[in-house]
Amino acid sequence: MTLPKPYVTPRGLLSGASARDAVIGGRAHAFGKHHAFTAVELTNSVLSPILQQTFLIAECPAAGKPWLAAYAHAPETFAGLSLAEPVLMGVVNVTPDSFSDGGQFSSPAYAIAHGRALMEAGASIIDVGGESTRPGAAPVEVAEESARVAPVVRALANLGICVSIDTRHAAVMEAAISAGARIVNDVTALTGEGALAVVAKAKVAAILMHMQGEPRTMQDHPTYTWAPGDVFDFLQARLKTCVAAGIALERLAVDPGIGFGKNDVHNAQILDHTALYRALKCPVVVGASRKSFIGRMSRGEDARHRLPGSLAAALHGVSQGARILRVHDVAETRQALAVAGRINLGA
Repeated sequence: MTLPKPYVTPRGLLSGASARDAVIGGRAHAFGKHHAFTAVELTNSVLSPILQQTFLIAECPAAGKPWLAAYAHAPETFAGLSLAEPVLMGVVNVTPDSFSDGGQFSSPAYAIAHGRALMEAGASIIDVGGESTRPGAAPVEVAEESARVAPVVRALANLGICVSIDTRHAAVMEAAISAGARIVNDVTALTGEGALAVVAKAKVAAILMHMQGEPRTMQDHPTYTWAPGDVFDFLQARLKTCVAAGIALERLAVDPGIGFGKNDVHNAQILDHTALYRALKCPVVVGASRKSFIGRMSRGEDARHRLPGSLAAALHGVSQGARILRVHDVAETRQALAVAGRINLGA
């Protein structure tokens, strides 16, 4: 894979019959099976200041045209789950210091009950984590993290639930996979010692997330040339490394890592260019639920009062091609998606 210069972001997105008719008429390019885009934004981050230009499909310069075909590809499944509709990943933190729930579900019994409730509310994946990765969080001993998550993963997996393990440590990945986890969700994109080998050997799916720095210091001074493009380059390189290590592209998804080593401008830029990441030809995950940037962009609300902003970010992500949403409020997100979907169909 060659790095895109300039970066190509689909704009003017259409869905349903409008998308089909526009593609047939040559006014749009396919964005998966049921969507299309009528324009592209070309960003050249090498120039100073950064140059961004928008063109209709018919007027797209030669520099952008080789990348258009990549957006027609749309993975149909991930970890055995259909991607025909957006997939909700419900969050279960088995930690005493989570930013979003304050350790409310740190007891295995409560965590298991919460996971079941999220599944009944409409989650297709339950994401179990035993180490907080909020800004400033201290690391947890691997043995302690494994002890926290293993019984929860096992109980949920035994119920037939698709479980992902949210960890950056190979030993915890192994313990969770042995307990029945089908997905590894790693904030360090499998860069930790032994992580690639564990996922390749187990043949499970994996979500590769971008994070600049590490949790204790990642928000100190995050710096990018152009955040969407820098994150794209990182994820593209990690995909190449994972495939070379024996992990099939069909088993991988990418997450640009909202809030992980990004300031509010970076977060806004990345969310605005979510469609860019579809060129990587694997499912795009958006995890913006209850994050602190929502409060800072609004009226300073704490995590418990960020549902409206979380829904706004989720709907925007899906409209830009994201297929997996990592959320705390499953029932509310499911309802928002259902209504938005019907409106888009006009029926």
